[in-house]
Amino acid sequence: MKKGLIILIAVLVIAGIVVMSTFGSYNSLVAMDEEVNNQWANVESKLQLRFDLIPNLVETVKGAMAHEQEVFTAIADARARLAGAGSTDEKVQASNELEGALSRLLVVVENYPELKSNQNVTALMDTLAGTENRISVERDRYNGVVSKYNSAIRSFPKNIMAGMFGFETRPYFEASPGADVVPKVNFD
Repeated sequence: MKKGLIILIAVLVIAGIVVMSTFGSYNSLVAMDEEVNNQWANVESKLQLRFDLIPNLVETVKGAMAHEQEVFTAIADARARLAGAGSTDEKVQASNELEGALSRLLVVVENYPELKSNQNVTALMDTLAGTENRISVERDRYNGVVSKYNSAIRSFPKNIMAGMFGFETRPYFEASPGADVVPKVNFD
């Protein structure tokens, strides 16, 4: 009788430890998932700021550069894709396309001295440069929390909990293909 009671208590203690460990693992995964969501929201807010600045810059520059229609079209198309993007992957891809189109616009502006001396263009470009820096910082932070989260859900024993409760790896914010190539602008 005494031996059976000791075994019962030991089983209950072990079951309690397993249950508490399960709750702890689940709660830490939820907290990490929310941290990733929060950081992605920070990235999106900076992308929105860029999205809002671009029409002002384009309109300011457009008057002086009517023959650079290809650059303006690329920016408009990229903005439309970003506005219509639904998933994180689509938003990353559209943001990268917009970034490429913007870099081509900045190269064009650099080649027009009258634009570089325009105070509105200069102010908008400075604001855009600051926004690009903030986007870069938020992307790095996002990738940092994604790394921690992905590592946690792939590590034993949390991978068991992650599988049971549907936690999946999250995508990193990666540079678009060709981002390492300087954009070329043809003035023919």
